[in-house]
Amino acid sequence: MQAHFLKLSGLAEQALMDAAKALESLDSQAAERVIASDAAIDELEEFIQMEAASLIARRAPTASDLRRVLGVMRAAHSLERVGDYAKNVAKRTRALPHSAPLEGHAGTIRRMCTLVVQLLDEATRALVQKDAALATAVRRRDLDIDQMYNTLFRSLFTYMMESPANIGPSMHLHFIAKNIERAGDHATTIAEQALYLATGTMPREPRPKAGLEVES
Repeated sequence: MQAHFLKLSGLAEQALMDAAKALESLDSQAAERVIASDAAIDELEEFIQMEAASLIARRAPTASDLRRVLGVMRAAHSLERVGDYAKNVAKRTRALPHSAPLEGHAGTIRRMCTLVVQLLDEATRALVQKDAALATAVRRRDLDIDQMYNTLFRSLFTYMMESPANIGPSMHLHFIAKNIERAGDHATTIAEQALYLATGTMPREPRPKAGLEVES
């Protein structure tokens, strides 16, 4: 099950980075490939859930082993959601006109994606290795993603105020950034599962947040 979980993590991370690259070049074909790749992520996540349920039914695991299985199940669901967010980014990219305000904004979105992928990788390793220190570090760094999102939102809002023609493309970019920020939240969720697995308790303090929260 662990090997399948690590493969799922790799697929979700790759989908997110591929979506960012497709956005930066406004490559519709690359966006279509990201959309198509989500099926493999969904299938693998479903396989992991079935594998975990079968393991619980057949082996009656001890409390610590049961925590590990349940942690992997929950983390796999988070990775499946990351795949959905990558697909959403690709769909928005496909709808963006070539006049979209990509200069500067697409680079910020790519940097957000790079950080999210790094945190997903670290959170996954923390879960597999039961590394509480690494999981704690991932949880703290979610604040960096929030701050990048807030900065981008303010920039897009200013751009929209300059001309009504900028509103549509800017809204697409805002929704793209929000999906990536939410993918970062799932990295934090996996890190919290890793902490539970390593320590037996969930974090008591609330997640750190950068302040600006815009629902979409």
